Parts: sequence; structure tokens; C-alpha cells
Amino acid sequence: MNGITYLKAGDPVDQYLLIKQSTKSVTTAGKPFLTLIFQDRSGDIEAKLWDAGEGDEKKYAAQTIVKVTGEIHNYRGKNQLRLRQIRPASQADGVSIGEFLETAPVSKETMMDELTQYIFEMKNPTIQRLTRHLVKKHQKEFMEFPAATKNHHEFVSGLAYHVLSMLHIAKSVTSLYPSLNKDLLYAGIILHDMGKVEELSGPVSATYTLEGNLLGHITLMINEIGQAAEELDVKGEEVLMLQHMVLSHHGKAEWGSPKPPMLREAEILHYIDNLDAKMNMMDRVLNRTKAGEYTERVFALENRSFYKPLMYEDDSES
Repeated sequence: MNGITYLKAGDPVDQYLLIKQSTKSVTTAGKPFLTLIFQDRSGDIEAKLWDAGEGDEKKYAAQTIVKVTGEIHNYRGKNQLRLRQIRPASQADGVSIGEFLETAPVSKETMMDELTQYIFEMKNPTIQRLTRHLVKKHQKEFMEFPAATKNHHEFVSGLAYHVLSMLHIAKSVTSLYPSLNKDLLYAGIILHDMGKVEELSGPVSATYTLEGNLLGHITLMINEIGQAAEELDVKGEEVLMLQHMVLSHHGKAEWGSPKPPMLREAEILHYIDNLDAKMNMMDRVLNRTKAGEYTERVFALENRSFYKPLMYEDDSES
């Protein structure tokens, strides 16, 4: 497999990359430097630009394509790019931003068709109407935005892909536990992260908006559900239940949920969300690790590294 994230410590680098994020800092000696997150279609990697001069922060801002040379090195269990040279790409280089964007492995059209089918299966008219209204309102952004700025599904259309993966899990879970209300669980999954279309800046080099920093996607979506209910003149317990599904999906206060799950469906939503996020993180880091070796440390998974068994070689060949 090709890409910056598949390189190993000691490998040379001489290629074009997209700056996903650029952060200015100062060393203990008072010298400015930039922490740059580069990306290509395989994922991203961190680098430091030491002794950053005046103008470098603007010169190497997010969404800038650059030509870099250097090599990969391992720092505290995680690969980084040690820069030797860097320059902004010019028009003469003939590269475009689309060449560096990681995207969901399923087309937006296919995902929208599948999402529509799940909404069509809802039998509760209030839940179906509210969900359909909010999906239609935010459809373009919902189908293009990442699910996060880092850690999991942080790629173009990652939000929709995350939601569809969760819905597939929910379909199996509800067949095993028929006591679960399928409509409430499906709607909760579709809406739980929809507030990220207001929390994040866009599908490329996503950062947090003012609303995202001050309110967050949970609060934003609670307000969206309430506003939709008013616009549609919808009343009833379903509105409150959907708001609780969104409010509690992080599971605990220390994880960002103002309330813990107090519905069966809310509890299951939290587990499905956690499962899909962790599987995405593990799959991506294991995909770029050779069988018989350990992955780099994954900060979002308690800074653990994972072993890739030799038997996985047989799986990849089948």
C-alpha cells in the first residue's frame, strides 16, 4: 500500500503533501516553531518546523500543498516526519488538493440511498418526520463532513460513513434484542453527531467553529431538534426522547454527556458509537502495520499499541 502513513522509521520522504493543520508554538528557549500535520489519501503524520521565521505561519497554513523532503522517525511509539526541506507547491508543480484527501470507501450517493432506506423503515410518524426533515436540511454537509478532526472517521464523508456503519450494527442488534425500539435507535444514530455540521468548519482541514467551541455538537443538535419540532408543529414524548438520545450518547459526564443514558436505546447507541469509532481507529492503524509487529501507540485508545498476529497475513490474501 502507498501513502505517508505506510512508511516506516528510517524511510526517506520526497513528495508533495497537504498541510491539514498548522499550530505555532514556542520552545523553552523562546524560539518559535510550527507543528504541522501533513496528510495524503492514506492518513496523516506530524512534523515540526523548527526556527520558524516571520511569515512561515501564513506560508504554511492549513490547506497548503507543500513539497517536502526528510525521513520518518519514531518518537514515543509514534511515527513522525523529520523535515529536511519544505516549500509551498506552485502552479507549475501540477498538483491539486483533491489528490491528498482521504475519503470514505463508499460513494455519497450509495450512502444517501442506504440512509433513506433506514428512514423509510421507521414506523413512528413523528420520529420519521423529524429525522427526514433534519437530514434534508443538512444533507449536503452531512454527506461531506468528517466525523471528527482527529482519532476516528476524520476524512471526507466520514460522518455519513460512521452513521451508516452504526446503522448496520443497530440492524443486527435489534434483531437479537427485539425489545429495543428500532425507530428510536435508528433516529438517534442518524442525529447523534449531526450537530458536527455546525461544530466543524468543513470537509477539508476541519477546525472548530465559534459555535463548536462555545456550545459543541451535542448542544447544537438538541437545539436543532427543538427547532424542527416547532417548525413542523410536532408535539409529544418522541421529541424529548430524541433529544435525550443525542444528549447522552457520550455515556458519561467526563466524556462530554450532560446526562448518562436513561433509555435502553440510548445505552445501546452509546455502545454502538464507541464500538464503531474504536474499530475504525484499530483497523486504520493495523492496516499500515506488518503482521508480526506492533502498531504505533494510539492516544485515543489509552495510548496503547496493538499486535498484528501472523494469521492476519492469511486474511489479507483471501
